Amino acid sequence: MPMFENVRQDLKRLGNGFRERVREVLFNPSTWAVLSYRLRRWVYVHRAPIVIRNVLSLGSRFLQTWILVSTQIDLPVTAHIGPGLYIPHTGFIVVAVGSRIGSNCTLTQGVTIGHGRGGKNSERGVPVIGDRVYVGPSAVITGNLTIGNDALIGSGAIVIRSVPAGGVVVGNPARLISTHGSFDLVTYAGMAEDKDRAAAIAALRPPCEIELLTSSALNTAASQQ
Repeated sequence: MPMFENVRQDLKRLGNGFRERVREVLFNPSTWAVLSYRLRRWVYVHRAPIVIRNVLSLGSRFLQTWILVSTQIDLPVTAHIGPGLYIPHTGFIVVAVGSRIGSNCTLTQGVTIGHGRGGKNSERGVPVIGDRVYVGPSAVITGNLTIGNDALIGSGAIVIRSVPAGGVVVGNPARLISTHGSFDLVTYAGMAEDKDRAAAIAALRPPCEIELLTSSALNTAASQQ
């Protein structure tokens, strides 16, 4: 997906209207980290002439250093992060080189997504995180594992095994306590029309809860228009 489309989806998660989104862009350092990642990722994958690419890469490294110092958020260009990433707060967020994160995910403060045995070698195993996943404060996801779509990683959870779609895990080591998913915590523009989300809700929630979630999604969509 082109950089500008990714950015557009990221911005949609910043608030219910234009003013809220502008305020987040101007005054929320975590938003700076997300937008910086999008720009640096574009430089990383862009096939420019070698001279131009070297200049852009140097600028990208300075930008990454400034963002890391000012926000304590490390989003390396070699990580594959889908559109709609939302980071509400700054504070020591580390994503490992080569990690994969799906669309419309939320990372909160203190999160670490790392290799199985540390270091920078991706062959040691990196997490693959699905769409619409919520990762709670101070959670750690490490190793060659998969986090299914719509999963919810609880605060302080240490995840060393794969989590199924819609799984809710807590504790150290993390254990599965339900499959109610992250639907109550991950919201974004257009979610009421998202067929993948609707199918996941239908598979994981009883009819009474589906009605409540659908109503909530419609209300959120209306407020964002």
